Amino acid sequence: MSNSSKDIDYVLRTVEERDVRFVRLWFTDVLGNLKSFAISPEDLEEAFEEGIGFDGSSVNGFSSVVESDMLAFPDASTFQFLPWRPSANAVTRIFCDICTPDRQPFEGDPRHCLMRVFRLASDRGFVPNVGPELEYFYSDSSKTPVPLDDAGYFDLAPTNSSRNLRRDTVLSLERLSIPVEYSFHAMGPSQQGISLRYAEAVSAADNIMTTRFAVKQIAQNNGFYASFMPKPIPGRPGSGMFLQESLFDGEGENVFWGAEGGHHLSDVACHYIAGLVRYAPEYMLLTNPTVNSYKRLVPDGEAPTFATWGRRNRNALVRIPMHKPGKHQSTRVELRVPDPSANPYHAIAATVMAGLKGIEEGLPLPPEYTSDLGTSELELESAGFERLPRDLGEAIEAFRSSELMREVLGDHTFEFLVEEKSREWLSYNSTVTDWEVRSYYGGY
Repeated sequence: MSNSSKDIDYVLRTVEERDVRFVRLWFTDVLGNLKSFAISPEDLEEAFEEGIGFDGSSVNGFSSVVESDMLAFPDASTFQFLPWRPSANAVTRIFCDICTPDRQPFEGDPRHCLMRVFRLASDRGFVPNVGPELEYFYSDSSKTPVPLDDAGYFDLAPTNSSRNLRRDTVLSLERLSIPVEYSFHAMGPSQQGISLRYAEAVSAADNIMTTRFAVKQIAQNNGFYASFMPKPIPGRPGSGMFLQESLFDGEGENVFWGAEGGHHLSDVACHYIAGLVRYAPEYMLLTNPTVNSYKRLVPDGEAPTFATWGRRNRNALVRIPMHKPGKHQSTRVELRVPDPSANPYHAIAATVMAGLKGIEEGLPLPPEYTSDLGTSELELESAGFERLPRDLGEAIEAFRSSELMREVLGDHTFEFLVEEKSREWLSYNSTVTDWEVRSYYGGY
């Protein structure tokens, strides 16, 4: 992403005027882990012009030792102060684009992957927008799940000790220029939900990365622990990362809106949904990348187990939120399969690409999943719906044979993920205790 001279001038002037001591350069490895190193304000102008070199061989999935040199180029539009740091000797953060020594975008950079898909959509006249909703758990321990409360969905109670943590997190996100639509206590004990206002796809992924870090930082500052593990507590609800996706045209109009029909969806929207449904098994290694992810995707868990779509149906893969008269700009589809352990750049890139492929191929909208079709696996299979991968092993196999996902990621990242996830799956199957699996593979 090219920097404008206006953005660079603003950043350099602000750093000088606001007593900034550290500028943290943020980027993401292939598995979605946030990486960072700090530079002094005096080196920032050079960073914009020439990049800052680092050892890419030490970053998971980036490059080999013999091709280790990488450059981090700050994206001036993402400059923000970290609100949990003091204003004196302030600390700021800025997302970076990763390039090779000859200043070419590095294929393995997840942010670049999403930018490529964004540009592809733009070339077709579309602007992808994404509104994420993340669920997560607070715990009193980093070793084993110890919930802070036993409250339920939307509960407001004096004993809800996680309410203040959520409040501080929302205030921090707003100071980071990340608008929060609403926050709430979710269904599980000490489980929370934060819904972010929609943004263009790359900004939405940046916002997810920032939100995950902010949630964990605020919890740690108060002596608690936050986990984005999809299913940390057996027998309790799991955590999703629901992606509300839509396409706008160059004039700022929502092309998903359709005046005809009961669901108010355009032909473009119907083809997009068909793509999300058709290619779901292939992209699920990116939206649901851990062993623990598939412990959430079980029948009767308010999570999809079949490739379906439906209006207001929270067990469907793709849910169509209720249309509000006069609010056609908010027409969107909600993808309910992703979980918050995913690399958001890859998850959004893959799902937007699946939707675009549905448009390109003119895929027809499959039959809607309604309650009269039944809820059991046998009934859904009899209705012709495809079963989604039931574990990481099945997801790897569907991904491995996907030419579309190879196109999205490029050969380097595609091959790395197949190898890395196959190793995880093999290790899981040789692990004796469930707790070892949950703690290691879920990152609790």
